[in-house]
Amino acid sequence: MTTDQVLIGVGLILVLAVGSQVLAGRLRIPALILLLPVGFAAGALIDDVDPERLLGAAFSPLVSLAVAVILYDAGLGLDLARLKGHTRRVVVRLIWIGVPITGVLGALLAVPLLGMSARAAVMIGTILVVSGPTVVGPLLSFVRPKDRLQHVLIWEGSLIDPVGGVLGALVFHAVVASSSHHLGSGMEHFLASMGIGLAGGAVGGAVLWVLFRVLRLGEVLGTTAQLATVIGVAAFCDVLRDDTGLIAAVVMGLAVANLRSFDVPARRPFFETLVSLILGLLFISISATVTPHSLRHVWLPALGLAAFLVLVVRPLVSVVSTFRTELTRSERGFIGWMAPRGIVAAATASTFSADLVAQGIGGASKILPATFVVIVATVTLYGLTAAPVARRLGVVRASRSRPLLVGGDPWVVDLGFALKSAGLEVLMWAGEEEQRERIRRAGIELAPGELLGAATGGGAELEGITAVYFLTAEDDFNALAAVLLRGSVEGTVHRLNAPADSHGVVAPFIGGEVLFGPELTWPAFSRRYENGAAVLGRPAGEAVRPGSDLLFVVRGDGRLDPVTAAGPPPPRPGDTVVLLTPGARGRGSRPE
Repeated sequence: MTTDQVLIGVGLILVLAVGSQVLAGRLRIPALILLLPVGFAAGALIDDVDPERLLGAAFSPLVSLAVAVILYDAGLGLDLARLKGHTRRVVVRLIWIGVPITGVLGALLAVPLLGMSARAAVMIGTILVVSGPTVVGPLLSFVRPKDRLQHVLIWEGSLIDPVGGVLGALVFHAVVASSSHHLGSGMEHFLASMGIGLAGGAVGGAVLWVLFRVLRLGEVLGTTAQLATVIGVAAFCDVLRDDTGLIAAVVMGLAVANLRSFDVPARRPFFETLVSLILGLLFISISATVTPHSLRHVWLPALGLAAFLVLVVRPLVSVVSTFRTELTRSERGFIGWMAPRGIVAAATASTFSADLVAQGIGGASKILPATFVVIVATVTLYGLTAAPVARRLGVVRASRSRPLLVGGDPWVVDLGFALKSAGLEVLMWAGEEEQRERIRRAGIELAPGELLGAATGGGAELEGITAVYFLTAEDDFNALAAVLLRGSVEGTVHRLNAPADSHGVVAPFIGGEVLFGPELTWPAFSRRYENGAAVLGRPAGEAVRPGSDLLFVVRGDGRLDPVTAAGPPPPRPGDTVVLLTPGARGRGSRPE
């Protein structure tokens, strides 16, 4: 290819990847629904969009290294200490029972349906056990199932990505080793692959520990150091034995997330942006390599395989894994209707199939196109039907707002009590034990102590929270936490305004959504509270005491509209207004 063709091809792949993600975000659908067909169409219609011609022999190794970065990132999100109680029991069952059932049944059907050898069928069966948070997360954000159900499915998707990646690498090496027709030699190759992957992960974890605990790298350099370490270790492992870098990457991510001796800024905006870009580029590139010719004799059997996985295998996994648990029948039914395939399935199929074809394994050439069809079918089906199925089963979370109030001063607790009295499901967080006890006495749900730290430090999603309001006396904390948390919740993140004479380092200068009028700062609230003011909820239209300030409007349908610098939301009949009212202590305010 000429230099101009290479530039055009690379530019088109990048534009299509980012453009598809932007459009998917605007449409509020999983990006995968657009990325796969866009990449397939581009590869079929535009000769320059052909990553195998653009990169040549480098394409497969680059895909393997990109998957290593994704699996490392998936491992970073698996703080196993946060998987507790009943959710842990269900999720563990979905992994250790569901994965074998899905892999075995998928492989058994692939042999007659796709005309594969047993070894190729075992490989595709293993590949198709993977779902993943990059697909499940956006679907659940759109469907909004009840909290317990959402926690189970998010954790299953987060765990099955690295589990599936490691399992795929191990099965790949076992299949390749079996071609030697010598059991002892095959077992030696298999154990060698596992050993190299685990050793590489241990070495990479040690390097990261030195970088962050000894050299004390900052956030920017530390993020790039993580990337370099993951790619370097994965590449070295792949040189020693193909695709063992995937195992090493998962081990590194799990070590960083779960060993308390690490102090690594796990996911910062640059790393999140990088992973998002890699996902888009991988999907466009991999789907562009799937030609219409390769699908000619595969698409119909692959659709049959997808139907079998959706209609038989996943419901069976749900029944077996949730037997004798606290989940309701409707919740078990929805779990049985949520198993889309995602990026790890596509990338591992692309990585492994070429090597298996080179080994002369029968039917290996069908692994990638069949996986492509299953991914498209499952994502499209679940994307179109998950919401109506959830509504039919009655497992959709109420549309009412669920705000998180951060702060524990008396007026903040009264604000939470007023919002709760208006029918909202209010969650509060405070750092001091005295404030936390005050929240408990008011009968308001208290967020776990680690919730805010995990959200601001690791970018973890606060599941079910529709808005966050920072109402502490520390202006800098409010401002910085609001910036860090933005994007981790479904709705907006607001903070109190800093006083004009604030001595804060950043609060007077940082942007963001500011609550209430410019004069209603924390000192103003505290001073007026000392003079007998109270936070009260009243039906819209009732007479308001002179000097009262409007804080929130709770709509009749449960939506919460705050007063911001843009102005107060207009109350309508049926709404509840939440006011800071002078001299009203004891007049309907929270009982002490």
